[in-house]
Amino acid sequence: MSMDYATEKARENGNGVELPSTQRLIPFENKEHSPESYEDMQLDYSPLLFSSLERYLPPNMLNLPRDRKVHFLSDILTRYSPQGEHTRVQKHRMYRQKILSNYEPRHKELYTMNAANFFVPSFLKAISENSEESFRSIMAEPTAGVYTFEMFQPKFCEMLMDEVESMERWVHDQRFHIICPNTMNKYGVVLDDFGLETMLNKLMEGYICPLSRVFFPEVGGLTLDSHHGFVVEYGVNRDIELGFHVDDSEVTLNVCLGEQFYGGDLFFRGVRCDKHVNTETQSEEVFDYAHIPGQAVLHRGCHRHGARATVSGHRVNLVIWCRSTVFRELKKHQNDFSSWCGDCQREKKERQRLSVAATKLELLKRNGISAS
Repeated sequence: MSMDYATEKARENGNGVELPSTQRLIPFENKEHSPESYEDMQLDYSPLLFSSLERYLPPNMLNLPRDRKVHFLSDILTRYSPQGEHTRVQKHRMYRQKILSNYEPRHKELYTMNAANFFVPSFLKAISENSEESFRSIMAEPTAGVYTFEMFQPKFCEMLMDEVESMERWVHDQRFHIICPNTMNKYGVVLDDFGLETMLNKLMEGYICPLSRVFFPEVGGLTLDSHHGFVVEYGVNRDIELGFHVDDSEVTLNVCLGEQFYGGDLFFRGVRCDKHVNTETQSEEVFDYAHIPGQAVLHRGCHRHGARATVSGHRVNLVIWCRSTVFRELKKHQNDFSSWCGDCQREKKERQRLSVAATKLELLKRNGISAS
């Protein structure tokens, strides 16, 4: 949605004062404001999205009753949703409710964030210190913009894989058709649909956002406000490989949970904006990564990548696509992405080179010196 959006109709606030038709979201986050929770309300969009957008409300709207804030923000979301999106959201809510009403979790402790039982001590220590120095102390950056680090305890990985198996057994027994993790992966489970959305959101807010603010501020890392969390599976009778693509995310966390497998390396081929997503790869952008159970890979969603064939065994990965509504809207009004797109950077350098050359030539002509 646009930060310049003006509501078409006047609203009244809690004191009976009419809000002007020019009321808009403000372009900068009000970091001092603590947004309300909308988890207990029946909404057409994620409650987390409303909490995030509340920080961008005009100051005179911050203390309005929740229902009035919901009305205002819903207007914006509906106005800027693609055609048919509202219907799709409602159908998905009904689909998810059917799962939640019938599926009985096997490991209920997974559904509540328990950092001490989920994460390795080194990762928790770095997050608690919350500095670039502490983050880099546990990370490797084998190629520009790709960070690897030990994240989850083996027990957590085993428990989550067992929960996914339980989900899949329930789906088979109920003959229930579930939505695929994404448009490319056919095998796996959308964890958010099975009740893990709140836990994964806490994981994003408390443990991915601190890293993204430091390492990916130029692609929305400062304003992540929603996620899509899923597990994918590779191997015999599963997906074998994954083609060259970019993610529908600003920042992606990819963690190998296990099990025994051979192959399946990730290959990275440079960061690109939408305009340059299919351009050639430069030699310095080529990087391959071999999965290690429990180890995380953190990268920009626009960092082009794919997965080579898993030739034997069974590989299971947890993937969380983290998104920024603010960044996506601002990106619509920009043409230069040279702060992060490899080809935009090269084009900018070439323009600068040509400009310097033209200036030099003009100076030589003015002084009567031959350019040759």
